[in-house]
Amino acid sequence: MSEELKLNILSKLDSDGTIEDTSATFKGVSEEAVLGALKSLESQEKVKYKTLTTEIWTLEAEGKDQLESGSYEVRIFNAVPAGSDGITISELEAKFGKVAKLGQGKCLANKWLKKDGDKLVRTVESVTDKVQADLATVNSTSTHPSKDTLKDLKRRKLIKVTKLLSYSVSKGANFSTTLKKQATDLTMEMLQSGSWKTEEFKKFNFDSLGINPSGGHLHPLLKVREEFRQVFFETGFEEMDTSNFVESSFWNFDALFVPQQHAARDLQDTFFLKDPKLVKSLPDFWERVKNVHENGGYGSIGYRYPWSEEESKRLVLRTHTTAISSQMLHKLAQHPYRPAKYFSIDRVYRNEAVDATHLAEFHQVEGVIADKNMSLGSLIAFLDMFFKKMGMSNLRFKPTYNPYTEPSMEIFSYHEGLGKWLEIGNSGMFRPEMLRSLGLEDGVKVAGFGLSLERPTMFKYDISNIRELLGHKVDLGMIATTPACRLDKKMGQEALQKA
Repeated sequence: MSEELKLNILSKLDSDGTIEDTSATFKGVSEEAVLGALKSLESQEKVKYKTLTTEIWTLEAEGKDQLESGSYEVRIFNAVPAGSDGITISELEAKFGKVAKLGQGKCLANKWLKKDGDKLVRTVESVTDKVQADLATVNSTSTHPSKDTLKDLKRRKLIKVTKLLSYSVSKGANFSTTLKKQATDLTMEMLQSGSWKTEEFKKFNFDSLGINPSGGHLHPLLKVREEFRQVFFETGFEEMDTSNFVESSFWNFDALFVPQQHAARDLQDTFFLKDPKLVKSLPDFWERVKNVHENGGYGSIGYRYPWSEEESKRLVLRTHTTAISSQMLHKLAQHPYRPAKYFSIDRVYRNEAVDATHLAEFHQVEGVIADKNMSLGSLIAFLDMFFKKMGMSNLRFKPTYNPYTEPSMEIFSYHEGLGKWLEIGNSGMFRPEMLRSLGLEDGVKVAGFGLSLERPTMFKYDISNIRELLGHKVDLGMIATTPACRLDKKMGQEALQKA
């Protein structure tokens, strides 16, 4: 129908030169179909068109009633007897109902009647029903010569208007009676064959609004991350700048009192950079770090091995955000003593085999607390309070080994849905060999704790394979439909009850 209508329009223009009104020329064809055909032809510059608006006035239900039986005011006037006796208002209301009040008001406004006590009496001998005549004109012609009359009848809700659109059409710059399908896209085949040189392309409509793009959605990791951030802020922590993903081995390992022959520094565990391979220089206190590795100090005998400056300069993708914590503690030591709390949540990298529970990159949540009165008991009390804010109140602590904390503890929480204890983090007191080398004064103790961001996110959103949470296998639909996260409310597997 569309192609046929376009050809009919072109044929009519070819024979008549113009189309004055499409509604008269193409009777029975919808306005939408005509407009669609005209827009298509206009895009090819075959036609030009202008919009015509026609107002069609029709009678409302009350208008039809007053056309048939007379206007309300004339009915009331005719009900009032001639002479001075008139008729009581109550009699009119009993006879005409609501029409009596409406008609009476118009009669008084037109000075056809006047009040005499509780009666209405005539002031004129006869009247002409102009309203009925105007309604008859509208009913027969769908309009009225007087715009004021139309306005008044509409105000009285006796008539309504319907606007009909039609079009006047003339020939365009490229007018012809034939249609050729225009290309909408420049394809690889056109470029290869050269056919684009002679192809006729459809013009862009820059006035078109186009399709509204869908809004962005926060990744589940970002939702959980924000919850963690709020918990840290509520407990007085400052956020560390973690924008450097590449660190020297000095900050990533040596400053943390991790020996240079430790397994964590092997190629199978750490990503080393090839270019550039080494950092240009080490911090000015590097010799203190070297000495404590080789000879010990601060109550330690050290590791007793020849410490290599070149090894310390090797650049790595950071394996933990503790590399940032060590730098913040060194900066803290450059100023007069003050207690401090720092946290970070960002990506770290490990050279690990990828499987359902491990990735080569993941997010580490870390917090450090520096204070002269800090102790292992203080750390346990803080962790109890911290994890309660995340809905985990049943905690256990197990001794473990970390190169840069002593004592060290693994943190476990009982998972009611799974019915077992799960490791949720690691913690401990930073060793004095690390703290004093960084410049912190005697008596300042630092506690640290960390956990992954992925594991709690997987439990919150019922994700069993970490590769479905992060990486190229992520389902974008999942990201768009995951609800907001509340760490203090049960979600996903947590909502399951032990059978």
